[in-house]
Amino acid sequence: MTRLALEQSPAASLPRRFLLSAPLWGMFAGLLLIVDGDQLLRSRWLPATLALVHAFTLGVLGNAMFGSMLQFLPTAAGVRVRGSARFGPWLHASLNFGAILLVAGLLAGWRAGVLAGGLLLPMAFMLLAAMLLPGLLMAGGQRLLRAGSGTALASALLAALLGGCLALGLGGWLGITLPALTDVHASWGILGWVVVLIASVGRVVVPMFQGTRAVPAAAQAVWLGSLPLALGAGAWQRLVHDDASLLRLVLAIYVLSFAGAGLWLQRQAPRPRRGPLRLSWMAGSTLLALAAAALLAGTRGGLLAAVLGLGIALPLMVNGMLLEIVAFLGWIGLHRHIGRGVQLPGVQRLLPEADKTRVLLAQLPLALLLPAAVLWPSPWLARSAGLAMLLAWLGVWLACLGVSRRTKRFRLTMEFRP
Repeated sequence: MTRLALEQSPAASLPRRFLLSAPLWGMFAGLLLIVDGDQLLRSRWLPATLALVHAFTLGVLGNAMFGSMLQFLPTAAGVRVRGSARFGPWLHASLNFGAILLVAGLLAGWRAGVLAGGLLLPMAFMLLAAMLLPGLLMAGGQRLLRAGSGTALASALLAALLGGCLALGLGGWLGITLPALTDVHASWGILGWVVVLIASVGRVVVPMFQGTRAVPAAAQAVWLGSLPLALGAGAWQRLVHDDASLLRLVLAIYVLSFAGAGLWLQRQAPRPRRGPLRLSWMAGSTLLALAAAALLAGTRGGLLAAVLGLGIALPLMVNGMLLEIVAFLGWIGLHRHIGRGVQLPGVQRLLPEADKTRVLLAQLPLALLLPAAVLWPSPWLARSAGLAMLLAWLGVWLACLGVSRRTKRFRLTMEFRP
């Protein structure tokens, strides 16, 4: 098992503010579907649809990934976070305010908002890279974790810069071919940033929490090393020859291999470890494999793939880790506040398995209604999916608040103990 370096962890408030922001964005996405879901799920090119997509990629997944990296890399890989106390609040503000400006600009046709968001968001990713990359380069051990995290950060920065170019193009300030650059931007953001980071973190998290074996180091090294080359080749063909076939094939192959490895590992989990985290990864991996298959089906399949992957599969996997990290942050806060010599409540007491199971079960209606609303478009299905999304993310948020409530209760008990 990986030895955790608790002394390297930043103040718990830094990653927590990101992790608690993610479900708020999920609830906002649900509200968008309730208000105008029938239109949002009909085409990927509508401005309101782009707003919904970025509410997930930046608001939900972006906050979850930022918070996870800031907590996990120092603890599991000994990576020192530079300027966490000084720049942490600015990092959170730039990511979320940039996302708000971009989403509002797309929804309202507000070109200045789109431009401002498109310029502010790359600055957020550059600040994250400046805080983490020096520590990634200087840390020892966990080479695959550090290499994967570095690749994910570089991909995220590239995707953010391409997004800035798209914002300039949407505003009429830059003459570019929007559909081709949008596909390249999305591929680096989803595969290069989100999937690579989940795969790299999962190499440590899955064996640690579920007792499985890790993916063979050689296999993961080949997958990680070849991915940027293949993704670059697909991007080149899409931009230069206006041919998206290779890019779709690259996305499908690497996502399928990641999902297949996840399912293979989960089947090996010992029976006592087969809890909500395993179920969330099993369901997420299965839906991610279906999304990869849908991507190869053509234009309509691309919309279904986005719904399955961005709306359900990746949030399911991220939520499983998010809940574990939030509970762990609560335990670290107690450890630092109370000190040694006192028996602290375990992580499982701060966030009981029953709460995690309820959060997982709340995702099931969404997993059925959202794809159905794409396959059989109708206002009532879309709005039902929006309501299911709102309730599912409300459950995640309440579970996270439950951790804070239990830690505060324990601290008060200790303060009033004679």
